[in-house]
Amino acid sequence: MHDRFGRQINYLRISVTDRCNLRCVYCMPAKGVPSKPHGEILSYEEMVILVTAGVKSGIRHVRITGGEPLVREGLIDFIRRLKGIPGIKELALTTNGILLAPLAAELKAVGLDRVNISLDTLERDKFAAITRRDRLKEAWQGIEAALAIGLDPVKINTVALKGVNEDELVSIAKLTLAYPLHVRFIEVMPLGSDVGWARQHTLPLPKIKAKVEGAGKLFPTSVPGAGPAQVFCYRQG
Repeated sequence: MHDRFGRQINYLRISVTDRCNLRCVYCMPAKGVPSKPHGEILSYEEMVILVTAGVKSGIRHVRITGGEPLVREGLIDFIRRLKGIPGIKELALTTNGILLAPLAAELKAVGLDRVNISLDTLERDKFAAITRRDRLKEAWQGIEAALAIGLDPVKINTVALKGVNEDELVSIAKLTLAYPLHVRFIEVMPLGSDVGWARQHTLPLPKIKAKVEGAGKLFPTSVPGAGPAQVFCYRQG
């Protein structure tokens, strides 16, 4: 399967829920948004049918997202069923990590290959301010659990925010020197009703790269995954 530009399409993202256990300031209001009733979202059975059809058209890589996918009951069995579809080469999960630690080993056992974990700060107070929840400890435990059970690679998604966490970008980037982590810096997207806030705190990618280079020279490299990104590493040793 190819798009109109001739690019091969082999990657499918599935949002299994609109619910989340955080309230990130760049994502949703403090009180959240009305959740859709179960009758208005796909069942796991319908999603399996969708992925099976996708595989017949060339889909080989599937990413499970939300909201926060781990809040939806039955996700582990859903991943097991997806892994059993002939032709699926890789299953990935995007999560905020809050619920990951107690589930990581079972997720790996049923077929999850890799994980992306959202982490915008290493400071507890700042984490609580950004997410409106004091859950940094649980998020970091999720990262440690993913590394311990061998999900590979473990990627950290950091939304770079001007005047909020830009002073931590080097510290977050240097996690790659201390742990087998891949860090991805993302521009904030102006979404929803508070577009002005996002624009006020936008940090363009060239400025993000310049700040990260403050910790050392960056060298082009590559990592597994289908997402669009410019990938660099620090020279180690």
